[in-house]
Amino acid sequence: MALAAADGVSIHPNYLTGEAQAALLADIEAVIAAAPFFRPTMPRTGAPFSVEMTNCGPLGWVADKNGYRYQAHHPETGAPWPAMPERLRALWRDLGAPAEPEACLVNRYPEGAKMGLHQDRDEETFDAPVVSVSLGDTAVFRMGGTTRRAPTRSVRLASGDVVVFGGPSRLIYHGIDRILTGSSRLVPEGGRINLTLRRVTPLPAA
Repeated sequence: MALAAADGVSIHPNYLTGEAQAALLADIEAVIAAAPFFRPTMPRTGAPFSVEMTNCGPLGWVADKNGYRYQAHHPETGAPWPAMPERLRALWRDLGAPAEPEACLVNRYPEGAKMGLHQDRDEETFDAPVVSVSLGDTAVFRMGGTTRRAPTRSVRLASGDVVVFGGPSRLIYHGIDRILTGSSRLVPEGGRINLTLRRVTPLPAA
């Protein structure tokens, strides 16, 4: 059963069974083999992120001295991003998201990694929700409102949990406070893998 965390935010505990998690992880391992992890950097300071990233789908999110943006190719290999696994596209549809997802950002959180409060606002459209899938170690997920000073709350996201935020909460601030190391055995090398599905360009005309 989905839990309504705020207007437009729903948390789906245990959305993926253990078998479904393993199958999806195999899909993502194939993505990583084709598009190796890279470490983005902050545009202004050049400081590296504490997480490694890659993408699949027509577009991928990157960050470097030139800013935050979406592009059609890997920043280091120059190759197009691999196709998004059908399991992810089906999950998007099953959750009622419109049209097709255009980008899936794959974040790897090792022990000690975190992600500061931020908004997902580099897309051309905010009409479609953000769909976030957790695999591996449990994360302490923090979310607030659409302004940086809004009150925040935290919730633990375990392997197989899915979060959807859209509508009036599409631009909420959110982040990862910490990873609970060793809380899952799904990922062989440990840590957490987060999959964030997004629509980047405007929805097709009806």
